[in-house]
Amino acid sequence: MCRINDAHLPVKTHDQLISLLLKKEDQDNPVTDEQFDEILTRVIKEYGLTRIEPCEAVGIIAAQSIGEPGTQMTMRTFHYAGVAEINVTLGLPRLIEIMDARKEPSTPTMTIYLEDGFREDRDRAREVSWDVEASPLHEFGDIVTDMENMRVIVTLNKAVCDKRRIKISEILERAPAKIRERRHYRDFEFEVNEAEGIIRFIPKDQLSYQNLFQLVEHVRNVIVQGIDDIQRVVVRKESGEYILYTEGSNLKDVFEVEGVDTTRTRTNNINEISHILGIEAARNAIIHEANSTLREQGIGVDVRHIMLVADMMCMDGEVKQIGRHGIAGEKESVLSRAAFEVTVNHLLDASIAHEHDVLCGVTENVIVGQPIQLGTGDVRLVVRPMNNITRTGEN
Repeated sequence: MCRINDAHLPVKTHDQLISLLLKKEDQDNPVTDEQFDEILTRVIKEYGLTRIEPCEAVGIIAAQSIGEPGTQMTMRTFHYAGVAEINVTLGLPRLIEIMDARKEPSTPTMTIYLEDGFREDRDRAREVSWDVEASPLHEFGDIVTDMENMRVIVTLNKAVCDKRRIKISEILERAPAKIRERRHYRDFEFEVNEAEGIIRFIPKDQLSYQNLFQLVEHVRNVIVQGIDDIQRVVVRKESGEYILYTEGSNLKDVFEVEGVDTTRTRTNNINEISHILGIEAARNAIIHEANSTLREQGIGVDVRHIMLVADMMCMDGEVKQIGRHGIAGEKESVLSRAAFEVTVNHLLDASIAHEHDVLCGVTENVIVGQPIQLGTGDVRLVVRPMNNITRTGEN
């Protein structure tokens, strides 16, 4: 083990190697000294090959390593995790969403894992899905329009309410409250008959038929159970446990639902992760989402390239896009900003603000024809002449 400690390997590689060797020691065929030396030599060699050369342009390599395979990606939207009912954006459109740091993904979705006691029981997993999926009022009973008295009557179905594990009294309380949230429906009276499970929506003023039909539509679609942003939930059994896949995302409210495993549940909405869990979690989400998107297309990219992109997007404490409204547009170099997009605007703004360019980066030095400070251009050699050197041909 002393030779491993002297190898100057990364902590993770060091620990994995020790763990593997200790595991082999417990078996009938332990590792011999010759085998150990061979393993250690190969590990050190492979580690050396993975290290970047000094003064290497890692940003350019990362951009090429992600961008070039990206030209082979498809533009289609695939079913998510084999679930036919839920679609998510994959391929090139999804990669563009990630790099552009869109506020909302085009198809937000969540993967909800469950705690012990819920993950093995389908019935309990289904109960959690009902607490998550937005359920409108019309799913719990009949909604009738009383044209003669110009009112709307809701009759709840007790069997459905019992199956959905929600009390009739809760619906009778939530429905009028949700209706009153709309400014147009505040001037209504509500007659609630808890014994019969009936709500009557009675306008104080005379309604037109058009307004009555609008009221009916609003009453039908008012959410009385679940989370408003989650339109659909699909329960699937994978690897011996039940997992919920959602159409829509609301991380904060989902975390408050009983039975949800908050340590494993994730969403594809990176900005939501940043607001709820912080910038470090958002960085990890960028890496996971970008890597998953590329792998789904059969494209293997070294995760370190994606990590570099994620670090640049999150280095200021908020998720920024790679573009003129984000990283590229906030560079200190005037020429570098102008070389990306809207050249005239950048030069005009810089001249008005009396900005100056110190020519430290790659782009600006290429523009003015100077050596760039990368690779051999970043090497400084100093030759000290020695007086005792004898010239060729002299004694």
